[in-house]
Amino acid sequence: MKRTIGAAVLAAIASVLFFVAPAYAATGLHVSGTDIVEANGQKFVMRGVNHMHTWYAGQTGSFADIKAAGANTVRVVLSGGRWTANSASDVQNVIDLCKANKMICVLENHDTTGYGEDAAAYTLDQAVDYWIGLKSVLTGQEDYVVINIGNEPIGNTNPGQWTAATVAAIQKMRTNGFQHLLMVDAPNWGQDWQYTMRDNAQTVLNADTQKNTVLSIHMYAVFNTAASIVDYLDTFENNGWPLVIGEFGWRFDSSQVDHETLLAEAVKRDLGYLGWSWAGNTDPVLDMAIGFDPDNLSTWGERIFNGANGIKATAREASIFGGVQPSPSSPSPSPSVSTPPPSSGCTASYAVTGQWQGGFQGEVKVTAGSAAINGWTVTWTYANGQKVTNAWGADVTSSGSTVTARNAAWNGKLSAAATTSFGFLGSWTGSNAVPSVTCAAA
Repeated sequence: MKRTIGAAVLAAIASVLFFVAPAYAATGLHVSGTDIVEANGQKFVMRGVNHMHTWYAGQTGSFADIKAAGANTVRVVLSGGRWTANSASDVQNVIDLCKANKMICVLENHDTTGYGEDAAAYTLDQAVDYWIGLKSVLTGQEDYVVINIGNEPIGNTNPGQWTAATVAAIQKMRTNGFQHLLMVDAPNWGQDWQYTMRDNAQTVLNADTQKNTVLSIHMYAVFNTAASIVDYLDTFENNGWPLVIGEFGWRFDSSQVDHETLLAEAVKRDLGYLGWSWAGNTDPVLDMAIGFDPDNLSTWGERIFNGANGIKATAREASIFGGVQPSPSSPSPSPSVSTPPPSSGCTASYAVTGQWQGGFQGEVKVTAGSAAINGWTVTWTYANGQKVTNAWGADVTSSGSTVTARNAAWNGKLSAAATTSFGFLGSWTGSNAVPSVTCAAA
């Protein structure tokens, strides 16, 4: 009798343990609470950038460059036909490049961008069909690949349709045997300003039989204050919902995302973030590597890779690759190599990085001398009537033809021989000669 009771008790305990065990893919990246963890249980926090592979398929060297800059993750733009389709062999090569460079690969289908508002956009159901067509190269890659079902899948027209469409897409992925960690973007072009994803997050997460879906918010102009960022992230944290910041830009003017708060909050909360984007934007303000050149980072590139709470300071390689923290790369040589830096103070160099009729983009690099500095001021005088119309990475003012730029809060302190940069847009008529610049250290 006692043996029978004992066996019954053990069976009951085993039954309880069975049902409360976490449900996720037996191998690979998966959700645990609000965290993303690897198959061995090691927490993994995404620190990386987006790469527009579908439009720049020949820029395969970018994977190594992004890794060398410190990233542990790259989000790769793919298309199933809205643009030139990325074939199974091409996607296999992308995965191989990610693995060779020891980065987790987030693959996203860009065809869905703005559905309901953009007539060319695909449905989430069509995006799932694309992934099904790639299943032969995705199966077995669960340790290395996250599938972002569709980029910004609903525009601002009827964002409420997002919930049912996302639930159906997740279920179709699981019905077709995908075991991967899935990522789903918010509507409102990813920014969720009408809170459809926030208010329906639990419904979407419950739809995944694997309990292996992470939500993704894209932060741009909607999140231009610290309060808006903190409030949004608090809601997800307080409800125990897994979240990553799948795209964001930076504050090149006051209407844009408060990227300083975003980075600080992401680090404080162990939230993954993926900045937009490495290179190739129609609007070059958002390019991190000018012309895909890793030795010519823009102000945005310098900020996200080398600034406080940036990628280099906070990224940790996935344990499946060995879990090595990337070694800091050597500072890029100053363009003004003919002028050695002073024993103290700073030097600056001015460059036109893009020019069109009546307008141009410029960049100024500031380099400390042999001693650390706590701030800097750069000045120059235009000889041809040029004007600065917008700037980022510095406080820029003009008085007549003289321009004065003072460091931002995050890039004023430089160690000996360290370099930072700021950028700006300007106007010109007739000619656009490069002026001489001077730098004074605080």
